[in-house]
Amino acid sequence: MSAALKTKWTASDTTDDEPAETTASQKREERLRKFRELHFKRNEARKLNHQEVVEEDKRLKLPSNWEAKKARLEYELMVDAKKKECAERGEDYERVKLLEISAEDAERWEKKKKKKNPDPGFSGYAEAQLRQYQRLTKQIKPDMESYERQREEYGEDFHPTSNSLIHGTHVPSKEAINRMQEDVEKQIEKRSKYSRRRAYNDDADIDYINERNAKFNKKAERFYGKYTAEIKQNLERGTAV
Repeated sequence: MSAALKTKWTASDTTDDEPAETTASQKREERLRKFRELHFKRNEARKLNHQEVVEEDKRLKLPSNWEAKKARLEYELMVDAKKKECAERGEDYERVKLLEISAEDAERWEKKKKKKNPDPGFSGYAEAQLRQYQRLTKQIKPDMESYERQREEYGEDFHPTSNSLIHGTHVPSKEAINRMQEDVEKQIEKRSKYSRRRAYNDDADIDYINERNAKFNKKAERFYGKYTAEIKQNLERGTAV
C-alpha cells in the first residue's frame, strides 16, 4: 500500500516539474531571441553609420559648387534626351518646350528680361558707353511745358528736315545748364571712387628709386619708423656719428 502511494506521489512530482522546466526554457529562448535581434540591429546601425560617414567624407572632398554643377549636368542630359525623343517623333523641341512651360515660369522669365539696364559684364567700350547713355537718358524728366512752348515757337521747324536752317539757334535755359553741371559733377565724383591709385604727394621726401621700392619703404617706415627717426634726422643734418 505504501509503495503504491510513493510511486503515485513520485509521478505527480515529475509531472509538476516538467511544465516549470518548459516555461524556463521558453523564457530563456525568448531572451536569446531578443538578444540576437538587438545584436543584429546594432550591427545594422553600425553599418549604416559607417556608410553615412563615408558619404559625408566624399561630399566634403567635393568642390563647393558641386551640387550646382551636378544639377546643371542632369538638366543638360534631360534636355538631350528630350531633343532625341522630339527628333524621333518629328517634332520641334523648342515648340514642345514652350508648351510645357507654366504660366508662373513664363511670367518670371519675362520679368527677368524686362529688368532695367541689366549688367552683362564688360565686353567692350562701345557697349559700356551705350549702357551709360541709356542710364543717363532714363534719368531725364521731360519738361512738357517747355516742350509745348518750343513747339509753338518753331512751328514746322520743330521737327527739322534737310532744308531746315535752325541749327545753332537754340539757347539752353539756365536751369538746363545747372542740371547738366550737377550731372557731370556726379559722374566725376563716381568715377573718382573707381580708381584705387593713391594720390601722389609732391611735398613728400623722395627716398625711393621706383614704385616697388617706395612701397617697401612705406612698410619699413610703418613698422620701424619710431625706432629710426633719430638716426634719420642725424643723417639728414649730417651730424651722424
